[in-house]
Amino acid sequence: MPVHLRLVHAEPGSRVVEASAMEKGEVLAMALGEGLTAEAAEDQARQRLQLLLAPANATSAIAAGAPSIPEPGQPGASQHQLSGRTVAPAPPPAPLAAATDPEATPLPAPASGVEEPAADPEDWSAELARIDLALKRIGWQRDQEGLYLERAFGHPSRSRLTTYNDLLAYLRQVEQLEPGSDPLMAPVPLRRTDLLTQSDVLLGQLGWDAPQGRQFLEQNLGRGSRQQLSDAELLQFNLLLEEALLAAGPAAQPVPID
Repeated sequence: MPVHLRLVHAEPGSRVVEASAMEKGEVLAMALGEGLTAEAAEDQARQRLQLLLAPANATSAIAAGAPSIPEPGQPGASQHQLSGRTVAPAPPPAPLAAATDPEATPLPAPASGVEEPAADPEDWSAELARIDLALKRIGWQRDQEGLYLERAFGHPSRSRLTTYNDLLAYLRQVEQLEPGSDPLMAPVPLRRTDLLTQSDVLLGQLGWDAPQGRQFLEQNLGRGSRQQLSDAELLQFNLLLEEALLAAGPAAQPVPID
Protein backbone atom coordinates (compact mmCIF):
# COMPACT_ATOMS: atom_id res chain seq x y z
CA MET A 1 0.00 0.00 0.00
CA PRO A 2 1.53 3.33 -1.04
CA VAL A 3 2.30 6.07 1.43
CA HIS A 4 2.09 9.62 0.11
CA LEU A 5 4.31 12.28 1.70
CA ARG A 6 3.84 16.02 1.36
CA LEU A 7 5.52 19.03 2.92
CA VAL A 8 2.54 21.15 3.99
CA HIS A 9 4.10 23.90 6.08
CA ALA A 10 7.48 25.54 6.43
CA GLU A 11 8.72 28.46 8.50
CA PRO A 12 12.01 29.16 10.26
CA GLY A 13 12.64 26.34 12.74
CA SER A 14 9.52 24.35 11.86
CA ARG A 15 8.52 21.93 9.09
CA VAL A 16 5.27 19.95 8.94
CA VAL A 17 4.91 16.85 6.74
CA GLU A 18 1.71 14.97 5.94
CA ALA A 19 1.83 11.19 5.46
CA SER A 20 -1.27 9.44 4.14
CA ALA A 21 -2.02 5.80 3.35
CA MET A 22 -4.17 5.32 0.26
CA GLU A 23 -6.12 2.39 -1.11
CA LYS A 24 -8.23 2.51 -4.27
CA GLY A 25 -8.19 6.29 -4.19
CA GLU A 26 -9.43 6.53 -0.59
CA VAL A 27 -7.50 7.85 2.40
CA LEU A 28 -7.29 5.11 5.04
CA ALA A 29 -5.23 7.06 7.56
CA MET A 30 -3.39 10.34 7.72
CA ALA A 31 -0.68 11.58 10.06
CA LEU A 32 1.22 14.83 10.50
CA GLY A 33 4.80 15.16 11.65
CA GLU A 34 6.52 18.31 12.88
CA GLY A 35 10.27 18.91 13.22
CA LEU A 36 13.10 21.35 12.82
CA THR A 37 13.88 19.88 9.39
CA ALA A 38 11.80 18.26 6.67
CA GLU A 39 13.60 14.96 7.31
CA ALA A 40 12.73 14.98 11.02
CA ALA A 41 9.12 15.89 10.27
CA GLU A 42 8.88 13.09 7.68
CA ASP A 43 10.25 10.53 10.14
CA GLN A 44 7.70 11.56 12.74
CA ALA A 45 4.82 11.51 10.23
CA ARG A 46 5.76 8.01 9.03
CA GLN A 47 6.08 6.70 12.60
CA ARG A 48 2.72 8.16 13.56
CA LEU A 49 1.11 6.67 10.46
CA GLN A 50 2.49 3.27 11.45
CA LEU A 51 1.00 3.67 14.92
CA LEU A 52 -2.39 4.47 13.44
CA LEU A 53 -2.36 1.59 10.95
CA ALA A 54 -0.43 -1.18 12.60
CA PRO A 55 -1.66 -1.97 16.16
CA ALA A 56 -4.57 -4.26 15.33
CA ASN A 57 -2.80 -6.18 12.58
CA ALA A 58 0.85 -6.06 13.63
CA THR A 59 1.04 -9.75 14.60
CA SER A 60 -0.82 -11.06 11.56
CA ALA A 61 1.13 -8.83 9.18
CA ILE A 62 4.45 -10.11 10.53
CA ALA A 63 3.28 -13.71 10.33
CA ALA A 64 2.23 -13.22 6.73
CA GLY A 65 5.59 -11.73 5.86
CA ALA A 66 4.06 -8.42 4.81
CA PRO A 67 6.54 -5.62 4.07
CA SER A 68 6.90 -2.78 6.52
CA ILE A 69 7.99 0.79 6.17
CA PRO A 70 11.80 0.79 6.48
CA GLU A 71 13.15 2.84 9.33
CA PRO A 72 15.42 5.77 8.49
CA GLY A 73 18.95 4.54 7.83
CA GLN A 74 17.91 0.96 6.99
CA PRO A 75 18.27 -0.47 3.45
CA GLY A 76 15.27 0.47 1.37
CA ALA A 77 14.42 3.59 3.34
CA SER A 78 13.21 6.38 1.10
CA GLN A 79 15.24 9.47 0.41
CA HIS A 80 13.68 12.54 1.95
CA GLN A 81 12.29 14.15 -1.17
CA LEU A 82 8.96 15.69 -0.29
CA SER A 83 7.74 16.72 -3.69
CA GLY A 84 4.43 14.86 -3.52
CA ARG A 85 5.75 11.56 -4.86
CA THR A 86 4.68 8.11 -3.70
CA VAL A 87 7.30 6.37 -1.59
CA ALA A 88 7.92 3.03 0.09
CA PRO A 89 4.87 0.79 0.79
CA ALA A 90 3.38 0.73 4.26
CA PRO A 91 2.20 -2.38 6.11
CA PRO A 92 -1.41 -3.42 5.46
CA PRO A 93 -3.72 -1.45 7.74
CA ALA A 94 -6.34 -2.83 10.03
CA PRO A 95 -9.68 -3.40 8.25
CA LEU A 96 -11.90 -0.37 8.09
CA ALA A 97 -14.34 -0.38 10.97
CA ALA A 98 -17.97 0.34 10.22
CA ALA A 99 -19.15 3.70 11.49
CA THR A 100 -21.18 3.11 14.62
CA ASP A 101 -22.38 6.66 15.03
CA PRO A 102 -24.52 7.94 12.15
CA GLU A 103 -23.80 11.47 13.32
CA ALA A 104 -20.01 11.10 13.06
CA THR A 105 -19.70 13.92 10.56
CA PRO A 106 -17.27 16.79 10.03
CA LEU A 107 -17.83 19.99 11.94
CA PRO A 108 -20.72 21.94 10.42
CA ALA A 109 -20.64 25.47 9.13
CA PRO A 110 -20.93 28.21 11.76
CA ALA A 111 -24.34 28.54 13.38
CA SER A 112 -26.42 31.67 12.99
CA GLY A 113 -24.83 34.58 14.77
CA VAL A 114 -21.24 33.38 14.30
CA GLU A 115 -19.10 35.59 12.12
CA GLU A 116 -18.84 34.25 8.56
CA PRO A 117 -15.61 34.54 6.53
CA ALA A 118 -15.36 37.75 4.54
CA ALA A 119 -16.44 37.57 0.92
CA ASP A 120 -13.69 37.27 -1.68
CA PRO A 121 -12.70 40.63 -3.22
CA GLU A 122 -13.36 41.09 -6.91
CA ASP A 123 -10.07 42.85 -7.63
CA TRP A 124 -6.95 40.70 -7.15
CA SER A 125 -4.57 43.00 -9.00
CA ALA A 126 -2.62 44.10 -5.91
CA GLU A 127 -1.98 40.50 -4.85
CA LEU A 128 -0.96 39.49 -8.37
CA ALA A 129 1.48 42.42 -8.53
CA ARG A 130 3.05 41.31 -5.24
CA ILE A 131 3.44 37.77 -6.62
CA ASP A 132 5.24 39.17 -9.68
CA LEU A 133 7.64 41.09 -7.43
CA ALA A 134 8.27 38.03 -5.29
CA LEU A 135 9.00 35.85 -8.32
CA LYS A 136 11.38 38.45 -9.70
CA ARG A 137 13.22 38.51 -6.36
CA ILE A 138 13.44 34.70 -6.29
CA GLY A 139 14.62 34.68 -9.90
CA TRP A 140 11.92 32.44 -11.35
CA GLN A 141 10.81 32.60 -14.95
CA ARG A 142 7.37 31.50 -16.11
CA ASP A 143 8.39 27.86 -16.61
CA GLN A 144 9.87 27.66 -13.10
CA GLU A 145 6.72 29.16 -11.63
CA GLY A 146 4.75 26.57 -13.60
CA LEU A 147 6.73 23.71 -12.04
CA TYR A 148 6.03 25.08 -8.57
CA LEU A 149 2.33 25.65 -9.24
CA GLU A 150 2.02 22.10 -10.56
CA ARG A 151 3.40 20.76 -7.27
CA ALA A 152 1.32 23.07 -5.11
CA PHE A 153 -2.03 23.16 -6.91
CA GLY A 154 -1.97 20.46 -9.57
CA HIS A 155 -1.76 22.80 -12.56
CA PRO A 156 1.00 24.95 -14.05
CA SER A 157 -0.84 28.23 -14.58
CA ARG A 158 -1.47 31.04 -12.10
CA SER A 159 -4.61 31.97 -14.05
CA ARG A 160 -6.20 28.73 -12.84
CA LEU A 161 -6.11 29.82 -9.20
CA THR A 162 -9.85 30.33 -8.87
CA THR A 163 -10.21 30.97 -5.13
CA TYR A 164 -8.89 33.95 -3.23
CA ASN A 165 -7.70 31.73 -0.36
CA ASP A 166 -5.47 29.76 -2.75
CA LEU A 167 -4.12 33.02 -4.21
CA LEU A 168 -3.30 34.34 -0.73
CA ALA A 169 -1.69 31.05 0.26
CA TYR A 170 0.48 31.18 -2.86
CA LEU A 171 1.39 34.84 -2.25
CA ARG A 172 2.36 34.26 1.38
CA GLN A 173 4.55 31.31 0.48
CA VAL A 174 6.46 32.85 -2.45
CA GLU A 175 7.14 35.99 -0.38
CA GLN A 176 8.95 33.75 2.13
CA LEU A 177 11.10 31.87 -0.40
CA GLU A 178 14.78 32.68 -0.68
CA PRO A 179 16.35 33.92 -3.94
CA GLY A 180 17.41 31.01 -6.12
CA SER A 181 14.99 28.53 -4.49
CA ASP A 182 14.46 25.30 -6.44
CA PRO A 183 10.81 25.13 -7.60
CA LEU A 184 10.92 21.33 -7.29
CA MET A 185 12.01 21.39 -3.64
CA ALA A 186 10.65 24.67 -2.23
CA PRO A 187 7.90 24.28 0.42
CA VAL A 188 4.41 24.44 -1.04
CA PRO A 189 1.78 26.70 0.55
CA LEU A 190 -0.85 25.64 3.01
CA ARG A 191 -4.15 25.07 1.22
CA ARG A 192 -7.28 25.51 3.26
CA THR A 193 -9.16 22.82 1.36
CA ASP A 194 -6.39 20.32 2.18
CA LEU A 195 -6.39 21.33 5.84
CA LEU A 196 -10.17 20.88 6.06
CA THR A 197 -9.87 17.47 4.41
CA GLN A 198 -7.21 16.49 6.94
CA SER A 199 -9.42 17.45 9.88
CA ASP A 200 -12.39 15.62 8.33
CA VAL A 201 -10.30 12.44 8.13
CA LEU A 202 -9.00 12.81 11.69
CA LEU A 203 -12.47 13.52 13.12
CA GLY A 204 -13.77 10.44 11.33
CA GLN A 205 -10.94 8.30 12.68
CA LEU A 206 -11.76 9.49 16.19
CA GLY A 207 -15.42 8.68 15.63
CA TRP A 208 -16.48 12.07 17.00
CA ASP A 209 -19.80 13.65 16.18
CA ALA A 210 -20.18 17.37 15.52
CA PRO A 211 -20.78 18.42 19.17
CA GLN A 212 -17.68 16.51 20.31
CA GLY A 213 -15.55 18.12 17.62
CA ARG A 214 -16.89 21.57 18.42
CA GLN A 215 -16.24 21.10 22.15
CA PHE A 216 -12.66 20.05 21.43
CA LEU A 217 -12.17 23.10 19.21
CA GLU A 218 -13.57 25.47 21.85
CA GLN A 219 -11.47 23.96 24.65
CA ASN A 220 -8.20 24.11 22.73
CA LEU A 221 -8.48 27.14 20.45
CA GLY A 222 -11.41 29.10 21.87
CA ARG A 223 -13.40 29.03 18.62
CA GLY A 224 -16.83 27.65 17.80
CA SER A 225 -16.18 26.72 14.18
CA ARG A 226 -13.32 25.85 11.85
CA GLN A 227 -14.49 28.72 9.67
CA GLN A 228 -13.14 31.10 12.30
CA LEU A 229 -9.63 29.61 12.20
CA SER A 230 -6.77 30.97 10.14
CA ASP A 231 -4.86 28.47 8.02
CA ALA A 232 -2.10 28.26 10.64
CA GLU A 233 -4.67 27.70 13.41
CA LEU A 234 -6.40 25.04 11.33
CA LEU A 235 -3.06 23.24 10.98
CA GLN A 236 -2.65 23.47 14.78
CA PHE A 237 -6.17 22.04 15.21
CA ASN A 238 -5.23 19.08 13.00
CA LEU A 239 -2.09 18.43 15.03
CA LEU A 240 -4.16 18.45 18.23
CA LEU A 241 -6.67 16.02 16.69
CA GLU A 242 -3.83 13.71 15.73
CA GLU A 243 -2.45 13.79 19.28
CA ALA A 244 -5.92 12.86 20.57
CA LEU A 245 -6.10 10.01 18.05
CA LEU A 246 -2.70 8.65 19.06
CA ALA A 247 -3.64 8.93 22.74
CA ALA A 248 -6.80 6.91 22.06
CA GLY A 249 -4.65 3.99 20.89
CA PRO A 250 -5.91 0.94 18.98
CA ALA A 251 -9.51 1.64 19.99
CA ALA A 252 -9.62 4.50 17.48
CA GLN A 253 -9.64 2.84 14.08
CA PRO A 254 -10.13 4.59 10.72
CA VAL A 255 -13.75 4.96 9.66
CA PRO A 256 -15.18 6.07 6.30
CA ILE A 257 -15.93 9.77 5.87
CA ASP A 258 -19.25 10.64 4.24
